[in-house]
Amino acid sequence: MTISNRTPPFPLSQDGWRFPFFLAPVAGYSDAAFRSICREMGAALCYTEMISAEALVRGHAKTRTLLARHEAEPDYAIQLFGAKPDILARAAEIVSAYRPVVIDLNCGCPVPKIVRSGAGSALLKNPELIGEIVRAMHSASSVPVSVKIRKGWDEKSVNYLETARAAIEAGACAITLHARTRAQGYAGQADWDAIRKLVETTRAFSNVFVFGSGDVFSPEQAKAMIAQTGCDGVMIARGAIGNPFIFARLKEESTQAEQIPAHLVARTALRHLERSIRFLGEKTACVEFRKHFCAYTKGYPGGAALRARAVHAETFDAFCQLLEEFAAMHA
Repeated sequence: MTISNRTPPFPLSQDGWRFPFFLAPVAGYSDAAFRSICREMGAALCYTEMISAEALVRGHAKTRTLLARHEAEPDYAIQLFGAKPDILARAAEIVSAYRPVVIDLNCGCPVPKIVRSGAGSALLKNPELIGEIVRAMHSASSVPVSVKIRKGWDEKSVNYLETARAAIEAGACAITLHARTRAQGYAGQADWDAIRKLVETTRAFSNVFVFGSGDVFSPEQAKAMIAQTGCDGVMIARGAIGNPFIFARLKEESTQAEQIPAHLVARTALRHLERSIRFLGEKTACVEFRKHFCAYTKGYPGGAALRARAVHAETFDAFCQLLEEFAAMHA
């Protein structure tokens, strides 16, 4: 695996750029508690959940909580979504006070509610608007701006080279390509060849970094993406849910052929929940943690019965009991 030795587009430790594997922005998952676990496991950088620029500008208190950061997370990236250049410029100015290393513009979310507002992957239909937004954000903040895109709206309108170029010419420091169309959602196979083509095309006219995303569920796949496409780094999304250990194994240059020992999973999950309670309070944290518990225990014999109970768990003690049972089942 060859790691890029080019000048990084935003400040990360040298160690971070030696292992450029990032936690992608994942709505409902990449909050402060989970990001801090991933950083401890070795992720070079973690992205917040996507944050509404409109809500930030309006001073929505709940939205501000998405910007919280745990002390185990020395730095982070903030992702914004929206469709209006002036609003996104103001939002970029607001989040600059949180000192992210980069501000990312979401141009790939396929969720209907986001698309109907003209944001997320709806922006793929208008590369010129993407350029206007990036230019406005770049002018409003000294923090580098990156952009996350998809191949296109559907197979009849694949335009990732055009959208990437519009963003780069407007000042974007990096482009992440999730190698599926909006119409695919998360179905089908990610087109890694598109990432390779974006890398080759982009390097012909700029020094902007290109990151790849899509179908990375193991250390082998993360390394293979870099080897096959020449991309500068890999965004890991679904492959890290319930499996922050993927970053540790990448850092250790090991494989993921065997399951993580259940006692380690239980200990990590409990630390995750403890941190979540600190940010959200016990009641909300426990409700939110139900999906994480299911992800952590997926694939382990006997886990189904525990997951059936977990969806009703409401307290820290209840999850402690479940995790103790989980560890004991595989001792």
